[in-house]
Amino acid sequence: MITIGLTGWSDHPLITLEKSRKLENYSSYFPVVELDTSFYAIPPQKNISSWIEKTPDTFQFIPKAYKAMTQHKEWVEEFSSIDQMFEVFNQTFAPMLKENKIKAFLFQFPPYFDCTKQNVAYLRRVRELMKDLPVAIEFRSQSWFTEQNKNKTLEFLRQLNFINVIVDQPQTPNNSVPTIPVSTNDCLSIYRLHGRNYEGWLGEDIKDWRSERTLYNYDKEELVDFSKTAKSLEKTSHEVCIIFNNNSGGHAASNALSLQEILGITFNNLSPRQLDLF
Repeated sequence: MITIGLTGWSDHPLITLEKSRKLENYSSYFPVVELDTSFYAIPPQKNISSWIEKTPDTFQFIPKAYKAMTQHKEWVEEFSSIDQMFEVFNQTFAPMLKENKIKAFLFQFPPYFDCTKQNVAYLRRVRELMKDLPVAIEFRSQSWFTEQNKNKTLEFLRQLNFINVIVDQPQTPNNSVPTIPVSTNDCLSIYRLHGRNYEGWLGEDIKDWRSERTLYNYDKEELVDFSKTAKSLEKTSHEVCIIFNNNSGGHAASNALSLQEILGITFNNLSPRQLDLF
């Protein structure tokens, strides 16, 4: 099975007809969404309840781990311990888990999270604190996939039942990893597409690099290549979930719909589609 989604549901003009119903509109097109707001702050319970109510029963989220959980910042400012931080995060998403609306939790680590004994130990700690919940790991340090470490990294992810996040991104010197189209989890593979804006990913001499990094429009040939990779991954994972993160120019939705057409797949049990009469 192949599913397709986007990062967030707000910045996609192609599929947003009513500003007050962005999530409802989104869930009339796609069965899954990456929830990136949880990276910046653990959301309040009222938000969780609202997102559950606004989406179909089979719709699922991929919440991004809070930034202190992936060492983008210190946890000591807000929590008494790492254990408490993870406990609060897991409790927050418990209602979604109860309703089977979590596909996986995305742990995207920073470029300075290198392949070291200390960080390997931290990943073991993540598995312990996340218990048996589905966890996807995305690295940004090439050290995990050097010729010496690649196979060891993949085997380590398998041992801990982590999902290897397969990425498409420009191969910049300091903040990217190669595409490693290997599944480490029988249930799920995640294929995250960031675009190929090399200059945007470098971030050099760009005032607002966040608006530039994912500014990219995949062409048909590139989308066909993604479809082939997804079909190959489908042989080793029950589900392959493709997430388009090339949002800066509003290309993610159109690229996702084009890939869906190339694959010849349909998604059932979506929200009712709103008609754009004008």
